[in-house]
Amino acid sequence: MTQFNFISGLPRAGSTLLSAILLQNPRFHAGMSSPVASLFSSVLAQCSAGSEFSSMIDTSARRRLLRGIFDSYYADKADKAVVFDTSRGWTSRLPALMEMFPQAKVIACVRNVAWVMDSIERVYRKNPFENTKLFVDDTERNTVYSRVETLAQRNRLVGFAWASLKEAYYGEHANSLLLIDYDLLSQAPERVLRLVYEFIGEPWFEHDFDNLSYDAPQFDDALGVSGLHKVKPRVAFEPRQTILPPDLFEQYSNLSFWNDGSPSAANVIRMKSDAAGN
Repeated sequence: MTQFNFISGLPRAGSTLLSAILLQNPRFHAGMSSPVASLFSSVLAQCSAGSEFSSMIDTSARRRLLRGIFDSYYADKADKAVVFDTSRGWTSRLPALMEMFPQAKVIACVRNVAWVMDSIERVYRKNPFENTKLFVDDTERNTVYSRVETLAQRNRLVGFAWASLKEAYYGEHANSLLLIDYDLLSQAPERVLRLVYEFIGEPWFEHDFDNLSYDAPQFDDALGVSGLHKVKPRVAFEPRQTILPPDLFEQYSNLSFWNDGSPSAANVIRMKSDAAGN
């Protein structure tokens, strides 16, 4: 029977890189964000209070319908022992996931939020002739300040992922959560992956960190942000200077709650310093 695990966390923090590495293991299936989380939310809305069908569907039926989404979507992956489904929203759904999949583990990729913003801004600037769908109108996309502020809102790309992760980090299912710092993954991939394998209870597989392959050009082009999910062939750390104004970088550098020492049952593979970005 297929074991479901989940990949979540912040955008531009290594989830696609992690999936590309995991895909080398023939026992595993992993990829970029799937539609499963969106389907989960849509079906739940149709089955819950406020829907005309809610009186016809009890909790047991609701649970079966939601579990059926996973089984149906991944029916063609029945030959895989482990499936990793990816969505930034899963960290806000841990109570449901843990009830449906009690043995499941959630791997959350994290990164200094200032470098997350820097990375998104770089991708935006590499597509100067596109009105990316990351922003609704010119008031949001006009300047780096409006773009970063928009992304940080609690219902937008970075803000939602950050808030969802924080909820899971301090929640009752935190012990099923493993946080991986992107910089450490890029600097010491084998060390990190061995800890991932230990966390999910799988035998070690010898990965080739110099020959990765992953790209999703059609998805990225539809968003107007070409190259968003393209993984370089070799895992490597590339220090650089930020392109964010100093005040913006400082503002968002202080949001790494997983490094503040506050109590949590979550497992964390973290960097000792956030001095450099990637």
